[in-house]
Amino acid sequence: MAAVSYEGVLERVVAAAQRAGRDPSGITLVAVSKSKPASDIRVLYDLGHRDFGENRAQEMAEKAAQLPPDIRWHFVGALQTNKARLIRPVTHLLHSMDRESLAFAWAKGVGLAPPVLIQVNTGSEPQKAGVEAGETVALLETLRASGVPVRGLMAIPPVTADAEAMRPHFVELRELRDRLAELDSGVEELSMGMTDDFEIAVEEGASLIRVGRAIFGDRT
Repeated sequence: MAAVSYEGVLERVVAAAQRAGRDPSGITLVAVSKSKPASDIRVLYDLGHRDFGENRAQEMAEKAAQLPPDIRWHFVGALQTNKARLIRPVTHLLHSMDRESLAFAWAKGVGLAPPVLIQVNTGSEPQKAGVEAGETVALLETLRASGVPVRGLMAIPPVTADAEAMRPHFVELRELRDRLAELDSGVEELSMGMTDDFEIAVEEGASLIRVGRAIFGDRT
């Protein structure tokens, strides 16, 4: 991993924000370090970066134990209910809340539950996690009743070679967020956009982008 790739991503975020008339400071880059060693994370940490994402519970728990405590860990993958207790103590934000059983598991434990984003399956893909748009209100109400703070929405649109094809999914997620915000003012964040499409996501209102390959290189 070269520092220049990280800095290049930051520059592209700023440029995309400026095109959309947005303040770049309102966008958090989550460096997704899945399958990469803690030493690679440490390189970015030493450059001042603090937000890192993982998609496997065991891997995140192990890395958190090896690295400085002021890192903000984002869990971005599908989470099994029996693994919730493993990462709950170190999670800054769970991006992939998608069902009642996980909501109840996340609510259990010492202290307040870390905040979550509701994952929405904007492409209605049967193999992919996430609730349908019409199910978000019910899950939001379950989470609120369980004492779990909901900060916003997350989506992983269908994979396509045309990054521009992602734009309607990002628009849909933003519009859904706006409707939910009328029910719960805490629903503000939009986690959308990865290596191949994060600039489009920024243009459409992303407040969190999840970038791995453009920073760390291909997964091992």
